[in-house]
Amino acid sequence: MQPDRITLRAPAKINLYLKVTGRRVDGYHTLETLMQKISLYDELELRLGERGIRLFCPGCTLPENHDNLVYRAAELFLQKVERHRTDSVTGVDITLKKNIPIAAGLGGGSSDAAATLKGLDALFGFGCTGEELAAIGIRLGADVPFFLADTSAALATGIGEILTPIPPLTGYSILLVNPGFPVSTQWVYQTFALTNKENASMLADFLKEDVEIGLPCGPACYGAQLAELRNDLETVTILKYPEIEQIKSQLVAQGAAVALMSGSGPTVFGLFADRESAKTCHAIFKQRFEFTYLVSPLTGE
Repeated sequence: MQPDRITLRAPAKINLYLKVTGRRVDGYHTLETLMQKISLYDELELRLGERGIRLFCPGCTLPENHDNLVYRAAELFLQKVERHRTDSVTGVDITLKKNIPIAAGLGGGSSDAAATLKGLDALFGFGCTGEELAAIGIRLGADVPFFLADTSAALATGIGEILTPIPPLTGYSILLVNPGFPVSTQWVYQTFALTNKENASMLADFLKEDVEIGLPCGPACYGAQLAELRNDLETVTILKYPEIEQIKSQLVAQGAAVALMSGSGPTVFGLFADRESAKTCHAIFKQRFEFTYLVSPLTGE
């Protein structure tokens, strides 16, 4: 029997590495990035309805209309499914509970959109392939295909839609520190300027040993390469928000093996090999920043 409602969790992500490699004629930037899903989740409930889309976002400031990625994901999916159904159930009510900070560089909106597509496919029993859902997802945002993919970590190229699954990060606790203000991804990319400096990617070295046998680098590589991890977008965001650099330095001073801004920011994450040190650091930062989270990398879909 087909369910009339479904609940899902939409995970956040961090970028362990992000290099901007170019800019296309349509304005999108091309990049190389290592993305890792983490154990911080938004929650969605989808319920079948007779017609139309109703979106509810209790307790947050997100719009409940076409300006929300979840609404647009439902709209695109229902346009696709409408041509293949004969009954009267063509609508959906969606309740989104936000736990991932908004405009934080953690992919919350993209993850919510991906969960919506997966949930609607299950509710309507349409049986979309992964490629069909990804084709809808890329129309919503470059990160959506990653959240649709059945992998916890991936190397993403192109504008972020070309995915190569890699073994997930293991052996580290992740401390997220969000300074409490949003940053527009569009503004960061529009402000970022490619220079004429050497634009070589360190991924060639990062993946070198396993590339020789045709496999991407697994977690064992991170220990030796932590100092090489980088995020090109920090040059833009930190210039306007120097607090981000301060948080990075303080995380390292408190025992993080490395600290980076995730995505376009402003959230900073620290990788801790020792869980107790991570807990101590979490307590310190939580006193200053409300949106501080101690999470783990996801290791299986």
